[in-house]
Amino acid sequence: MKEALLWAAGGTGFTFGMTALGSAMVFFFRKRINDGVQRIFLGFAAGVMIAASVWSLLIPAIEEAQAAGGIGWVPAAFGFVLGAAFLMLLDTLLPHLHAEAVAPEGVSSSWKRTTLLVLAVTLHNIPEGMAVGLSFARAAQHGGNADFYAGAFALALGIGIQNFPEGAAISLPLRQEGFSPMKAFLYGSASGVVEPIFGILVVLFAGSIQALMPWLLSFAAGAMLYVVVEELIPAAHLGSHSNSGTLGVLAGFLVMMVLDVALG
Repeated sequence: MKEALLWAAGGTGFTFGMTALGSAMVFFFRKRINDGVQRIFLGFAAGVMIAASVWSLLIPAIEEAQAAGGIGWVPAAFGFVLGAAFLMLLDTLLPHLHAEAVAPEGVSSSWKRTTLLVLAVTLHNIPEGMAVGLSFARAAQHGGNADFYAGAFALALGIGIQNFPEGAAISLPLRQEGFSPMKAFLYGSASGVVEPIFGILVVLFAGSIQALMPWLLSFAAGAMLYVVVEELIPAAHLGSHSNSGTLGVLAGFLVMMVLDVALG
């Protein structure tokens, strides 16, 4: 358990650090990210999350269930539905505002626009933290097998890569709204704090009930794909020209697939 917690903290700490590093771009650039570049970044994040959901979460969930003598698709399917329902519930209840939206979503709130913008990104960082934490917990449950750890490293690396532009996508618009560079940086970084929090929480939970691992893996996959379909892909195709967003999705999927297969 202790080993799994340390690795999960390190992995999610890395993904959080990449968000903070992206947010630090506010110290070097004052302009908002070009819309075309933004679509590429959003598409890339979507592609990474789709590939991670399949190779790093759903396939391992099926393998774990079958290895335990169960029917592989049962926890994969039902865990997937529960994960999507969990994110849908958060999306419905938690006040948040997407950068391209006019009105906030969730329950009515008097929170500031900046807080709502940060919460929108924070929402989809939750399943990312869960996914990385669970991958390291699974490796620890298998006696520290090098192949399992390599797969967890690949997932953390892929999530970290796509977190970099996400951090910039939060901090730069805040700078445009009049925030100081330091305050914009802190708000952008704060959106990634939930990754180590949820990563460590799921390790604590998975370590005490190993039989739930297939369910938890597929739960994280369902939550991630809900974010992809609900938020990232629609945002990546805003405007009249969506080829950049489409290519971003394909590039992200390709990078995460190669990382997972080559390292895992």
